[in-house]
Formats: sequence, structure tokens, C-alpha cells
Amino acid sequence: MSVKIGKNIDLGDFPLLLAPMEDVSDPPFRFVCKQNGVDMMYTEFVSSEGLIRDAAKSRQKLDIFEYERPIGIQIFGSDIDTMREATEIASQAGPDLIDINYGCPVKNVACRGAGASLLQDIEKMTKMTKAVVEATHLPVTVKTRLGWDDNTKNVYEVAERLQDVGIQALSIHGRTRSQMYKGQADWSMIRDVKRNPHIQIPIFGNGDVDSVEKAAAWRMEYEVDGIMIGRAAIGYPWVFREIKHFFQTGERLDGPTIAERVEVCRTHFQKSIEWKGERTGIFEMRRHYANYFKGIPNFKEYRMKLVSLERPSDVHEVLDEITERFDAILFSPKID
Repeated sequence: MSVKIGKNIDLGDFPLLLAPMEDVSDPPFRFVCKQNGVDMMYTEFVSSEGLIRDAAKSRQKLDIFEYERPIGIQIFGSDIDTMREATEIASQAGPDLIDINYGCPVKNVACRGAGASLLQDIEKMTKMTKAVVEATHLPVTVKTRLGWDDNTKNVYEVAERLQDVGIQALSIHGRTRSQMYKGQADWSMIRDVKRNPHIQIPIFGNGDVDSVEKAAAWRMEYEVDGIMIGRAAIGYPWVFREIKHFFQTGERLDGPTIAERVEVCRTHFQKSIEWKGERTGIFEMRRHYANYFKGIPNFKEYRMKLVSLERPSDVHEVLDEITERFDAILFSPKID
């Protein structure tokens, strides 16, 4: 049965979603994930206050492209009126949905009364969500965590109350705010939310899905409507196509060759320059190289080169060198 958000967003029978990640989920990164079969994506989270002040960085995060659809703009904030206004601005950018971040654990968000800190004030969270729902013609979804800490795991109540004020889907990260990204994600509470007969909206699970086997096992065990993947996709957008292939065939796809890794890294780099301009595009791409070539022996020398270069032609040259040197070494046929 197809998973639907609102009336118009049909995500197929078991969608894979790209989690919104600050400084990662920008259009260049989203492009390579879309090429590898992700079903729905979100922008990096956008500050509601930044949108209202018309801050350039916040405005730039509203950039979306037709090929990315369906895509949601994710907003966060601590003030209900500001969130209402930001929703109106974000809706004008033409996304398919608006997503509210009630899950971000980092201090400069949570300690300012936004993100996961609203898990400590469900009344305010409910009012804020209602205000956002009423401020847009688009479906509204939410991303959250199990609770603030081990003593306040309140996601069960959160799910019911937010559904009652009109959200159309809920993504749950299987940790509390106080856990940050440490320890293991606990999906059993996500399953409890899904099993609640009162819950009619799609429930997506998030946290620690980093292999095809885990995705397949947790799909069955935790009964979610889809899986949201974050950190496992950084430098490895192939995770989406590999999981989908496994779901369809029960077989593992071979991982990408060095040539494929270089090709996708090159595409990401090119898109980064096109979207951000040469200087920023080159600089911001530096955080991705180590992930694209993770696990390749003796790669450090090339990584050091890539993060120091300042001209696109030099970066392309090093990427060519990497293909020549490593493709032969790692993928030469074994000779007895």
C-alpha cells in the first residue's frame, strides 16, 4: 500500500527519506542522493527568525529545484508568531510540504527554546504546530525525538497531540535529546507509536540505519511506514539504491567502484560550485572528501591535497589521479 502525505504526495510502498542535516543537506548533496533513488528530501533546517529578518543564509536555504520533488522545507524556532510568519515565507518558495524541527539537540538551537527543547513543553509545541498548520495550504510534518531525557520520553503523547492539530506525518529519531547522537537508537518506542490505534498518519523511523540488512530487519521488526537516513548517506548516497535493491531482490548490490566514487564526488563538487559560486563551493566541498573515499588505504595524501586546492581545475586533476591510481589497485582481477 502506498504511503501518502496529505492528498498529493505519494511516496510508494516503503519510502526512504533523506534526513535534514545542517551544513550537509544542501542542493548539491541532495542532487547526488536523488540520483541514487531517495524518495523524499528536506532542506537543511531554516531559522524562522532568520527568514523574518531576511538573512541571506536563511533565504538561500529555501532554494529548491523541480527535480528534487517531493521536497520539504524544514523550519525551527522558539516563538509561535515568528514560526507562523516563517511558514508563510517558506510556503511561497514552493516546496511540497513544511516540516517542523522538534528534534535538533545542539545547544545553540535547543538552549534557545527551539528544536528538541520543545519536548519539555508539549503545550507550547502543540500551539506552535497548530499555528504552522493554519498558516499554510501545504501539508505539515514534524521531526522529533523520543523525549528530552530518559525520565521524559513523551513521544507517544506528542504523536497524538500533533496529529490532532493537523500534522500529516511524523519522523521519530530513536534517541532522547540528552543522548545527542551517542549510544544506540531505540526503535521500540517508534513501533509503539505506530501501533497506537489512534495514529493514522505515516510514521518514519530514524537513527542508526547504516546497512541494507539493518534497513530490511528494522522495516519488519518496527513496522514503520518508511525509513529516514541521515549520517549514513554522507559521502555515500549509494545507500538508497543499495537498500532499495535489497528490498526488491533480497540480494546485495556491489558497492561503488573507485571510478563511481570519483564520478559522484565530481558531480557533487560541480553542483557545489554552480550553486554557491567558485570560492564557497570549493571550500564547503572540503568536508565531504574524507567520506567519499572512506576505507581506501593510503588515501591521506590525496585528501590533504583536495582540502588545500583553490582552483576547480586542480581538484578535477587530483580526482583523475585518484581514479588512475586506486581503480587498478582495488579492482584488478586476482591472479593465482
